[in-house]
Amino acid sequence: MERENCWVWFKGSLKGGGSWKGGFTYTKDENPGVLIQSPSYVTCRIPDWRICTTEPLDKYKEPEIPKNSVWKIL
Repeated sequence: MERENCWVWFKGSLKGGGSWKGGFTYTKDENPGVLIQSPSYVTCRIPDWRICTTEPLDKYKEPEIPKNSVWKIL
């Protein structure tokens, strides 16, 4: 299992936009998605497209969601 630092995309509210937040580590295993951890958040599994391994240039630019993503919520 690999464990690395990452930035995680949070959608925000219906009125406000989302943003990237740092301070997370992720672990990739045989299960779909990645497991993220941070002292400030509950450990959970999210889709790969919600993490970035380098600091985003624009912290408010949303990631591109792959077509037919199983994890996509409309």
